[in-house]
Amino acid sequence: MNSVNTEEIVEAYLTIRNQRDKILREYEAQDALLKEDLKQLEVTLLSVCNSINVDSIRTKHGTVMRKLNERFFCEDWDNFRKFVLDNEALELFEKRIHQNNFKQFMAENEGDGLPPGVSVMREFGITVRKAS
Repeated sequence: MNSVNTEEIVEAYLTIRNQRDKILREYEAQDALLKEDLKQLEVTLLSVCNSINVDSIRTKHGTVMRKLNERFFCEDWDNFRKFVLDNEALELFEKRIHQNNFKQFMAENEGDGLPPGVSVMREFGITVRKAS
């Protein structure tokens, strides 16, 4: 006979999860306000750097550094993929497996085993849904 009271465990689980969600929402709301304040201060500091044409400003409280951030975006994946393959420049891609696409590939090629260099980790987890 199992001495664990599943009803009490599920109730405790949901209570803790709900409390964590509440705390997280409160934190995210406060954090969003602070992030906005920081963003406004950064805009002001960037404006100061631009107006006096400097990359850094030293104050007694800290140093402000202006930097150039770059991000690259692909607007035509078919052409970019061809460019990468034509130039043997696979390092331009990130090294990760698209999980859902790979699951679909494995389902379509069931019985072939894993491709070379790929491992799999499987573990059971628990999902708890509150009663409707």
